[in-house]
Amino acid sequence: MTSLEFTSQVQKISLTLRPAAMNLTRDADDAKDLVQETLLKALLNKDKFKAGTNLKAWLYTIMRNTFINNYNKITKRSSNIDSTEYFQYFNTDQNYITHNGATSDFVVRDINEAISSLGTDYRTPFMMYYIGYKYMEIAEKLQIPIGTVKNRIHIARKDLKAALQVYAPVGASAATEAAEVLED
Repeated sequence: MTSLEFTSQVQKISLTLRPAAMNLTRDADDAKDLVQETLLKALLNKDKFKAGTNLKAWLYTIMRNTFINNYNKITKRSSNIDSTEYFQYFNTDQNYITHNGATSDFVVRDINEAISSLGTDYRTPFMMYYIGYKYMEIAEKLQIPIGTVKNRIHIARKDLKAALQVYAPVGASAATEAAEVLED
């Protein structure tokens, strides 16, 4: 299919996209924007369309995915979590609270130091994941592959676990050693 044929067929089908966009957005202006963004994405990615398949279904899929992505971005913005709030929950474990709070201060300081000791490449994706971002959102925001994001978060967790081993519950290290012996 040539570019001219593709563009002509997309233009014909674009008239049927508007009612579906209206059902999704419930707003005339947002529906126009959604259709326009869908058509732009379709024209930019025409090489990904396989000739002989259903062009209308392909366009509807692009539109639906665009709507979902935009909705997720909006809800993510409106429910932004303050990243400093998560530290307050580290003090709630009864094992580390004393009457004067000194032990919990040490724990929080050690956790902050452990997180700070992570390299920026590992700390940034870990903290983004911790405050609620999904792997794909982190990958898009940092412009790195999703596999790299998952790997960096895994390594950050592993490093934090090793750095904070002293705070592991009693018996946890014995269970870990027993598991390692069984693996060998």
